[in-house]
Amino acid sequence: MSDDKLRLGGMALANGVLVHGPTAWACAIRTEGGRLKVVAKHKRLRSSKVESPLLRGPVRLLDAMAIIPEIRRALPEARLPFQRPVVLAAMLGSATVVRVVRGSRSIGPAAQELVSGLLSVAPAALALRGSDVAAYHGAEHISIGSYEQGKRAAKEHDRCGSHLIGPLLATTAIGNALAARAPLQLRRPARLGAQVVALAASTEIFGWMVRNPENRLARALAKPGHELQHRLATAEPTSEQIEVAEAALAACLELERE
Repeated sequence: MSDDKLRLGGMALANGVLVHGPTAWACAIRTEGGRLKVVAKHKRLRSSKVESPLLRGPVRLLDAMAIIPEIRRALPEARLPFQRPVVLAAMLGSATVVRVVRGSRSIGPAAQELVSGLLSVAPAALALRGSDVAAYHGAEHISIGSYEQGKRAAKEHDRCGSHLIGPLLATTAIGNALAARAPLQLRRPARLGAQVVALAASTEIFGWMVRNPENRLARALAKPGHELQHRLATAEPTSEQIEVAEAALAACLELERE
């Protein structure tokens, strides 16, 4: 990526695309009537200013999550991927099964945490399973990738959040397995602390993976996320869906350049 290119992120909606940069975000959707609507605003929380390795990951997550309520207020027609009933049911079911797994005595703590981590990913995978979400996810990657590379990009992107899955599963499993050894009265705060550290560690590992794409370990850690993108989470978008993604990209860049 060229030095003068901004580091951008994004999220696919069921009917549009969110693009966000260091100081601004923009969301574009296609309404049921076929109209293209775009909203762009400056960020209230700016994770790019946080330099602490322990805080960077959690604050970046909060940065992205803080945009969602603003989208709902500014674009009531926006349909988030997690608001479908089937996804909400999957989240509840996954949480229930995770509790059963963690209470089982038939498997060890490390195996419990690994299985729990895989189960926790299921609702997110289901949210991306819808064809429109997957296609808009592909459009998001194509628009951002084409901006960065100066040519038509693929529907998979090396910086997609799906590449966090490998590092996050590993660090969460290790952290929660260690937290399970804490005294009973300290187990809950120990597990919470382990989750924060796992998120921070996986974000730093992910950054290293992006900087070292040819490293064998980096490729191995990125493999689960790449396969998720390629086989499930992205689809080839239509020209109309790419138009939506490019509208979000253009609106975000316009605010960033002010």
